[in-house]
Amino acid sequence: MKKIFALAAFTALVSTVASAADVVGNPKAAENKVAMCIGCHGIPGYKATFPEVYQVPMLGGQSAKYLENALHAYKKGDRKHPSMRGIAGGLSDQDIADVAAYYAQQK
Repeated sequence: MKKIFALAAFTALVSTVASAADVVGNPKAAENKVAMCIGCHGIPGYKATFPEVYQVPMLGGQSAKYLENALHAYKKGDRKHPSMRGIAGGLSDQDIADVAAYYAQQK
């Protein structure tokens, strides 16, 4: 029974990883998904004050893979910023890929 459960869990994990890896970002589809991002990341020199004062990074021109990894890390809780964790938690894998592609194409 334990072997069957372990095999089922492994199969589910591989399926999830494979499906996330198969997602291709569409920058055009992200145009309606970046409204929350622009409020902080679209203002040069912007500093946020929650939970502490820090310089908000600009996203334009970043690598799509870097942005995807960062958003997935916020979503999983590996990155701890509460606002970003809340935003990323509401994004699907397709949303993340689209947003990453959108910002990666900017210069």
